[in-house]
Amino acid sequence: MNPIQPIDGTALERIVAGALTEDAPWGDITSNTLIPADASATAELAAREPGFFSGGPVLAEVFRQVDPSVQVDLKVEDGAAFAAGDVLAVLSGNARAILLGERVALNLVQRLSAIATQTAAFVAEAAGTGARLVDTRKTTPGLRALERYAVRCGGGHNHRYSLSDAVMAKDNHLAVVTADGTRDLTEALREAKAKLPHTVHFEVEVDRAEQIEPVLAAGVDTIMLDNFGLDELRAGVQQVDGRALVEASGNVRLETVGAIARTGVDIISSGALTHSVRSLDLGLDIRISAEFAERVAAPAAGGEAASS
Repeated sequence: MNPIQPIDGTALERIVAGALTEDAPWGDITSNTLIPADASATAELAAREPGFFSGGPVLAEVFRQVDPSVQVDLKVEDGAAFAAGDVLAVLSGNARAILLGERVALNLVQRLSAIATQTAAFVAEAAGTGARLVDTRKTTPGLRALERYAVRCGGGHNHRYSLSDAVMAKDNHLAVVTADGTRDLTEALREAKAKLPHTVHFEVEVDRAEQIEPVLAAGVDTIMLDNFGLDELRAGVQQVDGRALVEASGNVRLETVGAIARTGVDIISSGALTHSVRSLDLGLDIRISAEFAERVAAPAAGGEAASS
């Protein structure tokens, strides 16, 4: 497995802090009422179904913020497959701290592992074709950095991160710039490209074959064939003939991605990698330490002896 580009640390810290504040703005009243402050515990993060793991750094950050003394022992690397019943991580430390961070940790790791699992399935369908599976901006608001990390854990790749780091002229952009009928599409795209630094990637989406030549004439880096059928994709790849990268998008599902990859496209983008996954069934099973259990049991035993 290739090394996985790590999560942006600043984004991770911000996301986790926001999630913890949302879930326990004034602390965990239940645990603080029921659990002694010095109770210690061990908890196992266990898989209840198979998948691919993503979220080791998230687990570590959640409990770093809750209580740095909680130890997080990862049993599975990010990007690795696991089976139902596998223990993915073991937590040990203050019981209140583990209970406070439990739901935030589970919510995030379950979702990220689901994205990694979905991505791995797509990548497997396209294996051997040379096509690169990439995500889109169809991510959960506020969680993009984590969800795109999960795509990488599943063997996929990331598209442009935001509206700010690459030009992607889509159908609505093209409709606006050519609306008055006085501007030629190629001319409009050339003018736009001339305004850009040479380091900025320029991609244009087309939804019909007759747009391909005018777009290529503008010298774009990538041409996206949107909602093209399989025969249309094959014809489009032949027409482009290496003059730009060819991306396929639209109607990309697990059932279709293999056939799309075999048309010869360079890139396949799919919002399904992130926008509609079902969180994996993972559970956190907590156990009170034997030492603390003995301490709790001792007074009770003494009381019984006195009453007898």
